[in-house]
Amino acid sequence: MKQSLTATAIALTLAFSAFSPAQAGPAEDLTAFQDHFKTAFKDVPFENFKDGAYALDEKLKAQWEEMEEFPPYEPDIDAGKKIWETAFKDGKTYADCMGDIKSIRTKYPYYDADKDTIMTAESALNDCKKAGDGEGFTDKEGKPLLNKGKIAQLMAYIAMENRGGKIAVATPEGKAVDWYEKGKTFYYAKRGQLNMSCADCHTSNAGKMIRADLLSPALGHVTHWPTYRSADGEITTLHNRFMGCNTMVRAASFKPQGDEYKALEYFLTYMSNGQEWNGPGSRK
Repeated sequence: MKQSLTATAIALTLAFSAFSPAQAGPAEDLTAFQDHFKTAFKDVPFENFKDGAYALDEKLKAQWEEMEEFPPYEPDIDAGKKIWETAFKDGKTYADCMGDIKSIRTKYPYYDADKDTIMTAESALNDCKKAGDGEGFTDKEGKPLLNKGKIAQLMAYIAMENRGGKIAVATPEGKAVDWYEKGKTFYYAKRGQLNMSCADCHTSNAGKMIRADLLSPALGHVTHWPTYRSADGEITTLHNRFMGCNTMVRAASFKPQGDEYKALEYFLTYMSNGQEWNGPGSRK
């Protein structure tokens, strides 16, 4: 299953020409996208794609499962629980504006017609904090911090409380299709000095090696966030990973919870419909 990755091998396959907006809609895209991975990895049960690259290699999966017995994100879950339960300055808590914690992961992301934007769980939590405290999540200097720190810890607790739920993003319709197409375009567009797209690694070359790493399939990419990455030494959000990928291809990055990454999250989450939420996760 493992192969070497070379620069000349990085290209979108003809099988994915069907993803052109002129040729297919979201529902058709979803079927083609998932069928590609089911065909490429015939020995991997559909439900196992939630495990990322570990679904493709039994030895790596065994090492990961051993690490999960004493997961490095446990302190973050505890910290997130405390944040969830601590009242804002106005006396309310996250539960007052977010509702039942066990419904959060299955609700987001979604298209908010009133605001004409994609609402992610992190953006909704930040709105809650702004309403209750007068400010959103910030770093020590008071600058917005939406990709790591307390918001990632809060998401770790929420993710743990939502484990086992299934991704079920409604098929985009109306103006939501514009956001879907924006995310799809971002996924397949070349960028940076290395002239690479998300799809180059995670669709065309999923299951191959890039240096010492096994490239994970895009199907199931969103399931295990937030994730404690050993390389980072802390738990971070999905948008932090988007930022990291852009940096690795030497492209200009975008702000976490900005339109570009919200659209990308919306596209990828829809493409993973039927997968199980199993965050928080741990990766090397």
